[in-house]
Amino acid sequence: MNKKISPSLGILDWGIGGLGLYKFIKRDRPDIPVIYWSDSGEIPYGKLSAAALGARVRNVIYQLANRGATHIAIACNAASTVLPDIQRHIGTDKEFPQTTGVIEHGIMAAAARHGSIGIIGGGRTIRSGIYRRGLQNPETIIHQRIAQPLSAHIEAGTSDSEDFHLVLRRIMKPLRDIETLVLACTHYPAITDRFQELAPSALIIDPAEHMARWILANWNLADRNPPRGSGADIFLTTGDPIAMKSAARSVFGVTIDRAERVGIS
Repeated sequence: MNKKISPSLGILDWGIGGLGLYKFIKRDRPDIPVIYWSDSGEIPYGKLSAAALGARVRNVIYQLANRGATHIAIACNAASTVLPDIQRHIGTDKEFPQTTGVIEHGIMAAAARHGSIGIIGGGRTIRSGIYRRGLQNPETIIHQRIAQPLSAHIEAGTSDSEDFHLVLRRIMKPLRDIETLVLACTHYPAITDRFQELAPSALIIDPAEHMARWILANWNLADRNPPRGSGADIFLTTGDPIAMKSAARSVFGVTIDRAERVGIS
């Protein structure tokens, strides 16, 4: 008889941006075991070809599954752009875990909004047109802005620099009067207050928050209730574990006791 595998959640992001989703999950369900994969040792996802990105994300999902993740949340918007192709590729593979991408939740969260909607994200996310196609209707005007440099600053902990503020103001200038602003990168919620200052009338949507709600409502991820802070979560990175721990603490206020350096086997 096969041993029953306890449900657990795998979170995939290129860097630490997915820790926003992690915090939402843990706030409401601290009992859910999480395996977090930061792929910062890889070329930034936005710079990979669609084929290379699809192959990379698919491999990481299998790595997470091999480590016990029964469900996968792709917190990275760039990685989420290739999820439909991955799902078509794997077909009915029973070893492929249930997987959801952050973009679909951003679209669902903003779909009820009308008027002007701003989408800010990385180059791949914006150029894919997924948000525009998902939100376009006769009562909506979509404004998209590529905000590529912002995530690198946030990941590096340099979001207080003058260069960062100059870039942020330039990106946000055309969106000052926007009615809804979708943060189409998981790094951006770390600076929500600055977006609000530059778009004072906007309702700001963090897709990761809506993704967390959907996950908790639709996936049965824990059949036991260990004490809060039991330390069962696993943090993996293909990059620098020390840098990951430092950035997690300074940007998202998440303390990681131990991060393990990993590779694709």
